[in-house]
Amino acid sequence: MVFTREHENLVKEGEKWMKTTAESCSTTATLITTIVFAAAITVPGGSNQEKGTPLFIKETAFIIFAISDAISLFTSSTALLVFLSILTARFAEKDFLVSFPRRLFIGLFSLLVSTTTMMITFSATLYLVFDDKKTMDASSDMWIGFHSDFFFCYPTTPPYGGSFSDRRIYPNSANKGRLISLADLRTGCLCK
Repeated sequence: MVFTREHENLVKEGEKWMKTTAESCSTTATLITTIVFAAAITVPGGSNQEKGTPLFIKETAFIIFAISDAISLFTSSTALLVFLSILTARFAEKDFLVSFPRRLFIGLFSLLVSTTTMMITFSATLYLVFDDKKTMDASSDMWIGFHSDFFFCYPTTPPYGGSFSDRRIYPNSANKGRLISLADLRTGCLCK
C-alpha cells in the first residue's frame, strides 16, 4: 500500500499522457481510415461502364494499389480500435505494467504500417494515372513511396544508434545537458 500511495501522482500523470497520446493517434488513424476508404471506392482510372470492373485491373500497379490500400485500411482500423480501448480503460496501477505498453505498441505499430502502406497506395495511384508506358521496372516512379517512407521514418530513430532506453539527459555543469549513455556513466567517461 505504501507503493500505491507514494506513486499516486505517477499514475495520474501516466493516465494524462496515455489519454493525450491515444487521442492524437486515434485522430490520425481516423484520417488514414477515411482516406484509404475513399481511395478504395474511387479506384484510379475509373471503372468500365458496361462491366463495372476497374479499367486498370490487369496492371501490376493496380494489384499493388489494391493490396496496399486494403492493408492500410485494416491496420488503421486496428490502430483506431486499440487507441479507443486505451481511452476507455480504467487506468488501474497494474495496467501500466503490461496492458498499456502492449496496447500502445500494437497501436503505434499498426499506425506505422498503415502510414507506410498508404504511401505505397499513393505511389501506385500516381504511377497508374500519370505513367504513359505502364511498365514496372527498377527505375520506375513507383518506388518513390519507399524513398519517402525512409524520410518519414528516419527522424523517429535515434541518431546515435542503440535504443532510446539507454540514453538519458543529466543536466549539470559538467556536461551542460548533453545526452550521455549509461555506459559512459558506468565507466566514468564524461568527456566531450
